[in-house]
Amino acid sequence: MTTDLVVNSWDRMDSWLREHAPRTFASLGPPATEEEIRAAEEELDVTFHPDLVASLLRHNGAQGGEAAFRFTTHDRLLGVREIVGMSRALRDLSTDLDEEFADYYWHHDYLKFGSYDVTADGLTIDCRPGRDSYGAIGRFFDETGTDFGHAESLGACLAALADRLEGPRTALSRGASPVAFNGRLIWAEAAAPRPEWGSADDPLPRAPTDLQPLELPSDPAEPLRAVYLHGLQELGALVATLPRERVAEAARKQMRRLAVETGLAKYAEVTAALDAMERGEAVPMGQDSPLSLRLRTVIAEATAHRDDLRRWAAENMVDAVWGVPHRAVKKIANTRGHLSVDWRAELLADFDNPSIPPMPDDLFWAGLRNPDIDSSWYAARCAQDHRQASKRGREVSM
Repeated sequence: MTTDLVVNSWDRMDSWLREHAPRTFASLGPPATEEEIRAAEEELDVTFHPDLVASLLRHNGAQGGEAAFRFTTHDRLLGVREIVGMSRALRDLSTDLDEEFADYYWHHDYLKFGSYDVTADGLTIDCRPGRDSYGAIGRFFDETGTDFGHAESLGACLAALADRLEGPRTALSRGASPVAFNGRLIWAEAAAPRPEWGSADDPLPRAPTDLQPLELPSDPAEPLRAVYLHGLQELGALVATLPRERVAEAARKQMRRLAVETGLAKYAEVTAALDAMERGEAVPMGQDSPLSLRLRTVIAEATAHRDDLRRWAAENMVDAVWGVPHRAVKKIANTRGHLSVDWRAELLADFDNPSIPPMPDDLFWAGLRNPDIDSSWYAARCAQDHRQASKRGREVSM
């Protein structure tokens, strides 16, 4: 029975999460009650598929937030009340559509049990008994409707998820790989670099050249806006609190990794610059310096080869060499995120594995005191919120 598969799969996933991602395990809700499920069925006039009932009797959804339990589609597991609310909203949305399209877009007996949260997209189960598709798992897309084919049942879906968690993980694998970082489960994917091209013996063009100039920072000392670090999440908070010298050292280490991964390291001008940076020496960076000419050539050739990763690596090196380490770390992390599912742990190691701060919020950025990070917008916003709250308090007390 697929309900047995649901129970067995949750046993396996709970065990893995407890050991590797305890914060994500803590996001999972306690069991729903039979009474809650029956009340939801009456409210929606839909009989929940037995697999969905078995899953809810283990975990009644997952709390939101960065540590939430999510499927490989990045959809958060929903509880009974969320299933009712979101399924009803999609049902109401389809009432204004013509009958043929409405049946495809969202059927009365579809239930949404996973939510992307940012949009209305999410995982769907077909609860129409007597159909060949009964119990099948699909995904709803706000623009196009419901597309089935993800799994033949919720039991099969959860079993495949458990297999991914428990199975061997390679650096490059088909589909999302489980990454345990800072106590939470992250689904990440990495792609193989483009086939190798170019030779270490390729001559440099003579200056002046018609190659596009490098985009050099107008003022390397200009503070980086805090919003630029949001994509790094808690690592962004770490980068924002560290002194410039430590960030620059991590940027050099990350840049060497990236140069090796993308084939950029085969060029003598690149390795010479990386070696000089490690020795603390300045690297000439005019538009017609040997390194600049090499990077400009690589960018042009990578564009022709449609090799975004090597093009990005060459662009990232400009920031690393030019002395804007906070921006360099962020941009290199973005590029390495396409190449390694473990880029977070590798970046943390390049900082010598310090304690990881909590996920930053507006108050964190407002209170930040780092001359290399411009968080003035957050400080002004929090100050305004404080003034408005004080004004409301005075009005209430009058």
